[in-house]
Amino acid sequence: MKHVLRSAILGAAMAAVASAFVPIAASAETVRIAYIDPLSGGFANIGNAGLAHFRFMVDKLNAEKALPDGLTYEIVPFDNKINAAESLTVLQSAIDQGIRYIVQGNGSSVAHALVDAIDKYNNRNPGEELLFLNYAAIDPALTNEKCNFWHFSFDANVNMKVAAMTDYLVERPEIKKVYLINQDYSFGQAVAAAAVKIIAEKRPDIEIVGNDLHPLIKVKDFSPYVAKIQQSGAEAVITGNWGNDLSLLVNAGKDAGLDVEWLTFYAGLLGGVSALGDAGVDHVRQISEWHANVPNAEMDPIVTEFKQLYPEFDWAYYRVGTLMNMLTKAVNEAGSPDPKAVAFKLEDMRLPTPVGEVWMRKDDHQMFQQLYLATLAKGMKFDLENSGIGFKTDQEFTLESTVLPTSCEMKRPE
Repeated sequence: MKHVLRSAILGAAMAAVASAFVPIAASAETVRIAYIDPLSGGFANIGNAGLAHFRFMVDKLNAEKALPDGLTYEIVPFDNKINAAESLTVLQSAIDQGIRYIVQGNGSSVAHALVDAIDKYNNRNPGEELLFLNYAAIDPALTNEKCNFWHFSFDANVNMKVAAMTDYLVERPEIKKVYLINQDYSFGQAVAAAAVKIIAEKRPDIEIVGNDLHPLIKVKDFSPYVAKIQQSGAEAVITGNWGNDLSLLVNAGKDAGLDVEWLTFYAGLLGGVSALGDAGVDHVRQISEWHANVPNAEMDPIVTEFKQLYPEFDWAYYRVGTLMNMLTKAVNEAGSPDPKAVAFKLEDMRLPTPVGEVWMRKDDHQMFQQLYLATLAKGMKFDLENSGIGFKTDQEFTLESTVLPTSCEMKRPE
């Protein structure tokens, strides 16, 4: 499927929206952040979970008076229905309200649309620039050939995560057949391409026995895909699916008695563990920057406090805390919440966190951090979705081990 941003219709929409943007001065007392993600429809649970994380961090930083000169944060939610064109509409609404910071994470196609529109807007409105802080859209193109000064990525990209997954496969020589199934848009396509390339480099003896792409959030019955996986003889499945597309897939596998190892990006997101149940124990793995059972005395109270305030969610986005802490440090160092000044301070920033230092590389605005491959297990200190099932660490990857080269040729403002 052609990337949604390459369509003539969306290209025209972006041009029209960008040309219509009119800057409005932001409040001098409040740093307002537009949260643009799905708050209705099939991925609403994921979008609302992310919103809860940002609200939690904003409340905490405001209570600590973390910003200079009496400034405070405010999160302003916008429902984009996980649609790129709708995202441009709500971006205009955010600008009309004087908001100059954008956060988004669900859907790399949305991230591409926002990067392009924000770049056009900033070029036309010097002194009123917007800054895009991306917490979860991980198409590698965003920090490679499509990199942009006004965009910062706070999650490990697809290539980094697949590289860690394949390090695990190197340690599992008994796995000889791998099946790939992903959503048919930029992110899912990137997962499939990275898996094919990196498996061939690290484990050339592994056979890719299937490579399916399916429509985003449109498949209601994954049993035909599960039947193909069963017939292939796969011993492991790599999938970047998230939200209902992951829950429905693993549920179909459970119903069919599919006996494979699932190597996922997002099994720990809302709905995943409850869908898997006992069938996921010891079989489902996730690559992420953190999980609640990483031993850490500083993080344990945060996990507990978040659950008390938002009982329908679990603290899953460690990087949201990192993002907000880095933004706060940048605002303080810049002495101003001006997005352009803050962007320069974010470049090459290193920040200690409870589980290790993180680094925002200047070359491409890709953040590097520790990663963990973890398996669903019973009897863990912290569970997910009140299921009695949580993650335990299989492998830990240092910041240095996740660093990959970039093809970014970034153009910086003066």
